[in-house]
Amino acid sequence: MYDFYAFLDRMKYIRRWSLMRSSREENVMEHSWQVAVFAHALAVIDSKIYKNAVDAEKAVLYALYHECSEVMTGDLPTPIKYYNAEIRGAYKEIEDRASGRLLSMLPDELKESLSPFVLPDRESREYAIAKAADKLSAYVKCVEELKAGNAEFKKAKESIGRELKEKGLACVDYFTENFLPAFLLTLDEMDGLD
Repeated sequence: MYDFYAFLDRMKYIRRWSLMRSSREENVMEHSWQVAVFAHALAVIDSKIYKNAVDAEKAVLYALYHECSEVMTGDLPTPIKYYNAEIRGAYKEIEDRASGRLLSMLPDELKESLSPFVLPDRESREYAIAKAADKLSAYVKCVEELKAGNAEFKKAKESIGRELKEKGLACVDYFTENFLPAFLLTLDEMDGLD
């Protein structure tokens, strides 16, 4: 018996934004799906519009598995996780150990295929795109909360917005300019629904 997929299924129980009052709770599983969709969009934009060599499948799989260690560690709040370099490094080590433990819950025949996504190449363009997609997802959460009248997310939106600009990825700028404004619309304001 192998526990890998049963552990991943528990991502739906891990709440994000634990230090913030949310108008709608978000779990790690739904967040990972959104990050995977955004990573795919960014990779396609990067490839088709900016002609960069990027493997969209790899970016999507990095995004899909980017939070899997949290089934063992929980979601450590950002202010704690990034408080200083020492804590950031220690937490990265804990995440890697948790990811390694998850991989040990697979049959040997599958480990080789899943390991590159559970323990990604952090120097690759695809990983940079997946991390940018993660930030985009957080930004969209802030936009949704502010739209719902929850000012709790105002500073987070500003901070994450700056981080997105600092990524220096043209595909992120393109997505921000062409797709993010629609997240401010109501359902009735979106095209195709009149």
